[in-house]
Amino acid sequence: MARRARYRTGHDELDARIAELIETAGVTADEDLVFEMVVSAVRMGREAAGRGDLKLVNAALKELRYSFLVFQPYTDVPKVSIFGSARLTHDQPSYAMARDFGRAMAEREWMVITGAGPGIMEAGIEGAGTEHAFGVNIVLPFEQDASPLMTGDPKLINYRYFFTRKLTFMKESRAFALLPGGFGTMDEGFELLTLMQTGRSPTAPVVLLAEPGSTYWESWLAFVTDELGTRRLISDDDLNLVRITHDIDEAVEEIVGFYSTYHSMRFVGRRLVLRLNRSLSGTELAGLDRDFSDIVTGGGFEPVDASPSEVEDDDVPDLPRIAFRFDRMSYARLRRLIDRLNGRD
Repeated sequence: MARRARYRTGHDELDARIAELIETAGVTADEDLVFEMVVSAVRMGREAAGRGDLKLVNAALKELRYSFLVFQPYTDVPKVSIFGSARLTHDQPSYAMARDFGRAMAEREWMVITGAGPGIMEAGIEGAGTEHAFGVNIVLPFEQDASPLMTGDPKLINYRYFFTRKLTFMKESRAFALLPGGFGTMDEGFELLTLMQTGRSPTAPVVLLAEPGSTYWESWLAFVTDELGTRRLISDDDLNLVRITHDIDEAVEEIVGFYSTYHSMRFVGRRLVLRLNRSLSGTELAGLDRDFSDIVTGGGFEPVDASPSEVEDDDVPDLPRIAFRFDRMSYARLRRLIDRLNGRD
């Protein structure tokens, strides 16, 4: 193997046979990771894991493998996930907002990802057009059949488990738009914010969109502010992670503008590297040192070249970047920093 796997069965002969199997299968990239995945399956079998546990892992792995295959040809196309109620009908204002938002994002050369069901999900697909849409459908015994708009489309994926479906939403999207919905929408929204707040998902724009005159998201914000904020269960900065709007153009600009200067991030060693679409001036760097020193644990912000690991992974090595020692806690403040880079604070 090009890289030696560190996770093994504990039996040299088994390890050798697994390595031989991988070579025979023609795996020529990241053999060490494929080796470790096979090792996990073998170890679960040898440890006599329950059949229910094995079925869960087996189904989840198959769902994720297929998801990666479907999305792979579209890796370089930015995507926005649209969440909202399956119960809203075509004649309701929220449906029209989701449809028009999907159309506006497609016009900016983004694709949309929805849950593939009726209501808000179907509206997003209708607006964007199926050629610009993915459907990640959860198979339920009631309520949510996939939208007829996605019938036969190779970009429709059916999931047994909510957690693999959620992982797909988070992994494949560069932005998120939430429209009015029920428990599912609240679940997706709060989990998304939790992942960003804790750094388990990259910081991305989150738009809370509703038709003019609606108080849906303002009521949500009042609850979050009054019951979570006043009890210090969240910080004031955490609310920087979302934007409420009743205007589709404003929602689109919030998303597209987030990536005007900022491109992406990655930890390299002890430093957080921000990849950018343009180089920063000395004045801009000095402003970051002055205004965001509270999230830096030592040193300051400095321009850097792509690290060897980024070059090896072909992780946008040609883009300019800056790096700093991030405290790994202040992700909502990090959102403010990105807004500064984009000239939007």
